[in-house]
Amino acid sequence: MAAIAPAERQSAVTEMPDELRADVRLLGGLLGQVIAEHGGPDLLADVERLRKAVIGARRGDTTADEVAALVAEWPLDRAVQIARAFTCYFHLANLAEEHYRIRILGQRDRDDVPLRESLAEAVQELRGDERLGGDQRPADLVEGLEYRPVLTAHPTEARRRAVVTAIQRISGQLDAYNAPGRGAGEREEAHRRLLEEIDLLWRTAQLRSTKLDPLDEVRTAMAAFDETLFRTVPMIYRAMDAALEPGTGTREPLAKAFIRYGSWIGGDRDGNPNVTSKVTREAILIQADHVLTALENAATRIGRTMTAGAMDTPPSAKLREALARATGDFPDLVSEMATRSPQEPHRQWLFYVATRIAATRSRDLDLAYRSPSELLDDLRIAQESLRGAGAVRQAYGELQHLIWQVETFGFHLAELEVRQHSQVHAATLEEIAAGSLSERGEEVLATIRTIAWIQERFGVTACSRYVVSFTRSADDIAAVYELARHALGDRAPVLDVVPLFESGADLDNSADVLTGMLELEPVRRRLAANGRRLEVMLGYSDSAKELGPAAATLRLYDAQAALTAWAKDNDVKLTLFHGRGGALGRGGGPANRAVLAQAPGSVAGRFKVTEQGEVIFARYGHSAIARRHIEQVTNAVLLASTPTVESRTAAAAAKFRALAERVASASERAYRALTEAPGFPEWFALVSPLEEIGSLRLGSRPARRGLGAPRSLDDLRAIPWVFAWAQTRVNLPGWYGLGSGLAEVVSGGGLAELRSAYREWPLFASLLDNVEMSLAKTDRSIAARYLALGGRDDFAGQVLTEYDLTRKLVLETTGHTRLLENRRVLSRAVQLRDPYVDALSHLQLRALSALRADGDLSENERDRLSTLLLLSVNGVAAGLQNTG
Repeated sequence: MAAIAPAERQSAVTEMPDELRADVRLLGGLLGQVIAEHGGPDLLADVERLRKAVIGARRGDTTADEVAALVAEWPLDRAVQIARAFTCYFHLANLAEEHYRIRILGQRDRDDVPLRESLAEAVQELRGDERLGGDQRPADLVEGLEYRPVLTAHPTEARRRAVVTAIQRISGQLDAYNAPGRGAGEREEAHRRLLEEIDLLWRTAQLRSTKLDPLDEVRTAMAAFDETLFRTVPMIYRAMDAALEPGTGTREPLAKAFIRYGSWIGGDRDGNPNVTSKVTREAILIQADHVLTALENAATRIGRTMTAGAMDTPPSAKLREALARATGDFPDLVSEMATRSPQEPHRQWLFYVATRIAATRSRDLDLAYRSPSELLDDLRIAQESLRGAGAVRQAYGELQHLIWQVETFGFHLAELEVRQHSQVHAATLEEIAAGSLSERGEEVLATIRTIAWIQERFGVTACSRYVVSFTRSADDIAAVYELARHALGDRAPVLDVVPLFESGADLDNSADVLTGMLELEPVRRRLAANGRRLEVMLGYSDSAKELGPAAATLRLYDAQAALTAWAKDNDVKLTLFHGRGGALGRGGGPANRAVLAQAPGSVAGRFKVTEQGEVIFARYGHSAIARRHIEQVTNAVLLASTPTVESRTAAAAAKFRALAERVASASERAYRALTEAPGFPEWFALVSPLEEIGSLRLGSRPARRGLGAPRSLDDLRAIPWVFAWAQTRVNLPGWYGLGSGLAEVVSGGGLAELRSAYREWPLFASLLDNVEMSLAKTDRSIAARYLALGGRDDFAGQVLTEYDLTRKLVLETTGHTRLLENRRVLSRAVQLRDPYVDALSHLQLRALSALRADGDLSENERDRLSTLLLLSVNGVAAGLQNTG
């Protein structure tokens, strides 16, 4: 983005709400105090010098060269401390913005008007849609509703877990400080605790000293479940139930448990040799331990409050019989509960249930539940008894929440999905035919045996999906079933083999592959058993890396349309699994708007999507934000499944299809002309911290296929491709090529038609809005400094020329006078953050330039430069709130 005019930045400061400004000043002031205490007033003075210099550069008072000179004059140790200061500042600024967002959500959630993009609004719109046939149709849509978020360990979380935990503690103290009605003494104590925790954040190493292993990633993901998801999910169902009919909590619920979490963490072995069958086995056991602990605690808590006496709330005959059977089976246990809770049969029963859940976790087979359905049966005995006794609020209150939690999470928490590359399967079959299995081949068979063990222990729903990367034909699907036969013969596990289409050619060929799958006997048997349900995964990351953002968007849309038509012709209930990343260059962006932009008929009340890296904590780190995210996506899934939205989208797609094809074709040509040019991969490695990103130890998965600098983009995974470009402030994967695509149409007098497409077609609007966001996070002048490091003026010129063209034509098409003009909150955040990100970029450029020059650097100097570089990478990721 071009430098912000002084008036624009002043406007952003002026627009900052008082509450947000107060929190930023409070946290920033405390950080300044900590910096001065730790490094002395001179360190704080240097931080302030750089802060004022970068703001001055944005205003035109100083130049970027003067900022670079300032950064260059500090000793490396001082530069590292300054980078650390700006990184900590961004962690605190992000926290302040999160708290403000939570407050605003609370203020907007009023009884008289449904919150925009909420479940209540969706149901209201469905009822007002004449094409749905009145009140019953919304209930029918809700009955078939499925939302399946899949957590993945793709390495896009730059922060250490210790840093995340420190920020969460600061968050709790900020809540305490701002809580209304606090006395002066309580507020002063919260202030002291805030300072203590910020001091600890400063002292906590920002960089990982050891590489994560897959089980570390599993345990990290469990924090989102423990702290947020378990409690949030029943609140979502409660909101849906309240929207469908008044009286929720006093009647049988109309809302069903429609969310099912999945996980690739500990199951995704594509390109990650660290994920083994043993890891997969351990991953499901960790998940089970967490969910069973949560269920036990919930049952115990509800039991403690269930003090309704037998006189006023008599137990049903079924509950009395159940207690009698339990007494016969475990007399001492039930007798002890009766002594603790005399004449409180419902309480006794729930304590008994909690004890059985604990036994399930500890593998006490005499007392353990054999399946979640057994637990649900016992919970419904209590619910029906309470309802029969007139205690409907107790029947359909917290007890119903526990029932929803069991229905959602079972005993396994999230379905563990396995993913492997099609070439690995083919190679293993060749080894079997030759009678000589390699270690990798043995591991493939061991993985299938582990799936069978998981199903035996936790049921088929705990682990049955097997995703095949780079599916090219039905033979790639058949290979998995053949390997299962070799692994276990007739005892092979139930498998739902999911083809993953990633490249442009594979997306084009996807429907033909499914036709071939229907000829496979194992697939036909599975369709007959599961109601003809089939799942297909679409890869956004690699398609965007291959084709560029505009062409990939259209290719994915066409694949969705073709697959939807295929499913209708073949009487298949299709679920499309969207493999989206967090960043815009990997299919990221607002999830609800992405759902509404899908091809007509492709949603049909079912939406499955990956949630990756920093996105997991951004969306599920706080209950209020998690609830808002889930409601927004579900709102979009319901609306996108209506005939009104589908027909409107279909009409727009037909009207502007030829236009989109012209944009996509020209865009792809421009993108390939750059990325496939000789020397481009080597140049990219020079101008970005691509090589150094691996040292951040973001995850257990290698950053590339093979070793050394990438010889082609095929060697490089999509995540470091996007992450590295974000660090350079270019953000190339999010926008490159679109300018040339738009120019192709504008040159023929098609600007008016482009503007119509932006207004009428959700897909085109979503593409342009996401590109606009990516352009807003791009800084042309700093980007030029990075691009110059590669010594290729031709490549640098191509990138900057395309940036200028894209920015100009996106604004002309949207009708905006500046980037993000219609998104004030995001625009304000970007404008206010930009100077501070500039500070870290200049520090990073100093380190990167010195490392690339590779002069007479001592080992100590190289180590300190690497530390500075990695700290700045961490800080820029926090400032831009994007990695991969």
